[in-house]
Amino acid sequence: MTPAYQPDFSGATVLITGGAAGIGRCLTLSFAQAGAQVILADRDQEAGEETLAILSEQGLQAHFIQTDLSDQAQIVQLAQQTRALAPSGLSILIHNAAIANAHSANLFSEDPAAFDQVLAVNLAAPFHLTRLLKESLVQAGGCVIDLASTRAYQSEPQSEGYAASKGGMVALTHAMAISLGEQGIRVNAIAPGWIDTTEWQKGRPGPAHWPDEEHRQHPAGRIGRPADIAAACFFLASPDAGFITGQTLVIDGGMSRKMIYR
Repeated sequence: MTPAYQPDFSGATVLITGGAAGIGRCLTLSFAQAGAQVILADRDQEAGEETLAILSEQGLQAHFIQTDLSDQAQIVQLAQQTRALAPSGLSILIHNAAIANAHSANLFSEDPAAFDQVLAVNLAAPFHLTRLLKESLVQAGGCVIDLASTRAYQSEPQSEGYAASKGGMVALTHAMAISLGEQGIRVNAIAPGWIDTTEWQKGRPGPAHWPDEEHRQHPAGRIGRPADIAAACFFLASPDAGFITGQTLVIDGGMSRKMIYR
């Protein structure tokens, strides 16, 4: 399911990293349905091709660029290809790609490189890609949307790498917003909580069925959906959000405001 609210992004070009699965796949379909030219970057070739096939079934299309964001040379190449596909400038840059395993880099990890790898993809890549595309964003009067996480604000054991990367993303968002503000570029972030991405994964699985108590624990009464994030991206990318920059929008059904003791 994509957002019920469908704005018109005809004439806009959007680059979505990690756009082939999960929240990213929903963003890709949502912006394509809204009329934008979509460029999706993802390291998973198979997932990227599957996403293009789903778009084709709906009479839509996008440009897929296979990219490993841990590789600086590939980031440079992605920026070059994006500029070529968007000669009038890049309207929207969405940094969604991430090493999403919250426990892949922690204090007890036996792989000392794991922490650096998480920060390279989750934090350094958004910085470098924005740096390389800032002139294209200025040309189109564009905006940047960073996907952070509620783990920037609260943690569970052995999640140091992911938490640090998402906390860094929140800080990077307001820093870039101040640096780019005079050039007319807005930069905001979204911090999702529990978002059920099951049916948006590679292989096109059906929806997950969670016990009622998992839904009820959220003050909003349900687990989040990728469409919730897409709707927020629609708003932040629209003229209606023209006075919003440097902010992080938490979308977690109220969970981070709920006092829980065990």
